[in-house]
Amino acid sequence: MQHGAISSGGGRERVEILGAGVDRVGPAQALERIGAWIDERPVRPRHVVSTGFHGLWVGHRDPQFRRILNRADLFLPDGIAPVWLARLRGEPLGARLPGAELMRLFFDEAEQRGWSSYFYGETETTLAALRARLMQRWPRHRIAGTWSPPFRPLTPEEDAADIARINASGADVLWVGLGLPKQERWISDHQNRLRVPVAVGVGACFGFFSGRVQRVPDWIGDAGFEWLWRLAMEPRKLWRRDLIDGPRFLYHGLAEAVVHRLRRGRGG
Repeated sequence: MQHGAISSGGGRERVEILGAGVDRVGPAQALERIGAWIDERPVRPRHVVSTGFHGLWVGHRDPQFRRILNRADLFLPDGIAPVWLARLRGEPLGARLPGAELMRLFFDEAEQRGWSSYFYGETETTLAALRARLMQRWPRHRIAGTWSPPFRPLTPEEDAADIARINASGADVLWVGLGLPKQERWISDHQNRLRVPVAVGVGACFGFFSGRVQRVPDWIGDAGFEWLWRLAMEPRKLWRRDLIDGPRFLYHGLAEAVVHRLRRGRGG
């Protein structure tokens, strides 16, 4: 383990960025862990977080949300910012692993292993398009169910019905597309009641796979300009996050990384 990284036991190794531990895993390792959890069928679902600067910045400003990130069973760097900051700290993470790429890898493997998915979030229109496209491209991947909750706080009865519906589906992985930080809080709040092996927050990925939102080309994302691509696609939704929160995150993240690197150089 490199100096300064967080060891969580069981072979898990993380790099701390603004107080949150990002896992140092590659795509194959991430998929292997998810497969092991599916085989294990734990009593409560394993929580997988997939976010870049946005989640780290929310966690930096909100200690309660940061605790959710650090309690997660796997934190994947969806975005280039944590990869660059980890490298600057002298504790490289490897490549970024976007949530959409994790989903694609899962669907490919599900074709061979019979895994199933439940999709919770987004609109009925997006979910219908998502189902149609997935069934066409991955016909042996079983879609255990989809559900579009209303865009308002649920009543206790509605919430209980949603959980019962998910649990009855027998899904191996629950993909939650409520947007960050809502989806991570939702998973954390419902972990003790959910009976699926794995729950993953995937933000806008339902829109990508449904074809209703165009995903950034890999070369743009790898170059660090996914934020600019998505801002151009959805300016009203993302302008504040990218143009105000983004620079603030970079200031704090860079300052922390430089200080950490200097302390390492002095042996502190």
